[in-house]
Amino acid sequence: MTNELDLTIVELQAELRNADPDERRQIEAELELALAEREVFAAEQEGRISAEPPF
Repeated sequence: MTNELDLTIVELQAELRNADPDERRQIEAELELALAEREVFAAEQEGRISAEPPF
C-alpha cells in the first residue's frame, strides 16, 4: 500500500509544479489527503494508533 501511496504523492507533486491556478487547488487537496493517509498508515504500523473501532 505505501508504495502505491508514495507513487501517488510523487505524481501529485509533479502535477502541482505545472498546474494552472484552477487545477492547483484540486491537486493540493488531493495531495493533502494522500499525505494524511500515509501518516495514518505509518501510525498504525508503528502502533501509535489502532485501526480497531473503540467499541
